[in-house]
Amino acid sequence: MPMPKATSAEPSAPLDMAQNPTSGRWAELLTPRYLVTTVMLCIGVALYAFNGFLVTTALPTAVAELGGEALLSWSLTLFLAASIVAGASAALLKARFGARLSLIGAALVFLAGTLLAASATSMETILVGRVLQGLGEGVVAAICYALIPEMFPSRLVPKVFGAEASVWALAAFGGPVLAGYLTETISWRAAFLINIPIIAVFMLLAITIVPRTISTGGGLALPGLRLALLCCGFVAVLFAGLAPSVLISAALVAFCAVMLVVFIRLDRRAKSRILPAGAFSLRSTLGLGLWVILLMPLAQSTSGVYLVYSLQHLWGFGPTHAGALGALMAIFWSLSAIAIANLKSQALQRRAIWLGPLLQVLGMACLFSAIASGILAVLVLGQVLIGCAFGLTWGTLSQLLMDVTPANERDKTSALLPTLQSAGYALGAGLAGLAANGAGLAAGLPVDGLRVALAVAFFIAVLWSAPGFLAARRAVALVHSAAIDRTRAE
Repeated sequence: MPMPKATSAEPSAPLDMAQNPTSGRWAELLTPRYLVTTVMLCIGVALYAFNGFLVTTALPTAVAELGGEALLSWSLTLFLAASIVAGASAALLKARFGARLSLIGAALVFLAGTLLAASATSMETILVGRVLQGLGEGVVAAICYALIPEMFPSRLVPKVFGAEASVWALAAFGGPVLAGYLTETISWRAAFLINIPIIAVFMLLAITIVPRTISTGGGLALPGLRLALLCCGFVAVLFAGLAPSVLISAALVAFCAVMLVVFIRLDRRAKSRILPAGAFSLRSTLGLGLWVILLMPLAQSTSGVYLVYSLQHLWGFGPTHAGALGALMAIFWSLSAIAIANLKSQALQRRAIWLGPLLQVLGMACLFSAIASGILAVLVLGQVLIGCAFGLTWGTLSQLLMDVTPANERDKTSALLPTLQSAGYALGAGLAGLAANGAGLAAGLPVDGLRVALAVAFFIAVLWSAPGFLAARRAVALVHSAAIDRTRAE
């Protein structure tokens, strides 16, 4: 695919929405022309948040009934590994079968996984259901993101990305609270079944408003080898968390790294690429921004796997209260996302891109301190900081990545965002399981020993959050440098 000429390391010059007099307004998303489309895309993306947070809150109770504590991190990692493989192939599925058929097929797979997990009599059956959920949700989320620039005019694309970030955060708040309530009053199985009406509404809207075929690249073959490499890499991380020795665990993590490197190299040489040109380069805003999209969820995934578990086993909270505290991050994500979306200054928006990862470093440090000391107030502060971190960065960074991507590659970038987010969570969940189980979590420890094992996992998460800040800072610096170069050239 030919690339436009550029005078710097950037593939294209960032679009300056602040100087565009035709920039869209939030109210346009609620007009009859765009309302139903906005609702459908938001539901498709919110399915990830609802499903992930619902299950995270309900699984400790399911484990208490069915057993399988050592498999706790498997549920998230398998779901995300499946969603990554599916999401990576979503753009090609959309090109070959059309957006409508792809969305309906993926929704049916997700529905089958939900029903299987809800009726499970063992953790192994739940895991199979989670794989099916991941396969369905990976395609749904990626295609919904890819449809944004196709179903909305360019002036509204940044607003839609902002709406997606806010809805994801709101869903992440409601999910744990609802799951905790359903688990306590009915059963943990009801927390799975709540997905059914959501997916039913989504399918109805998809059938109604999504054209049968939007993309024009049909007939493309799926990149089986590259998808297999991705799958093998993430499954290796999963097994690393349960390996019988540190040496085997390290070997599996190294194997995962090799698989991902080979995947990226093969994709760069392929005719039909999955990744946009320059992906993961350390010399461009696009490459560095994609690293941020990967690394922030990677650090956050430790909370996704073990925060509610910690609240229940270290502080003695029930599912509802533990789920509510776990969702505190989502509340501040939503509030800060709305606040940053209303900023008129592009300079402040760019500054928020690197300020968010910095707040995440501080927030993860607070969670580690709270787990180690038992001070609940420090945990609350950590959740607030992490929520603000994602709210400040996610929407503004997504818009920036679209701006610096050449027009003929934006479909790949937009579809890659949720897939890469899932990849971060999958890698982080596997590494969190490796750290916690390596410290003895699966050995039935008393409370003091359990605290040490969980503290180890959260300390590793602090270390993982630092590179995201460095990448974000460098990405914004490159944008600023490119803007100066353009000004001088003019």
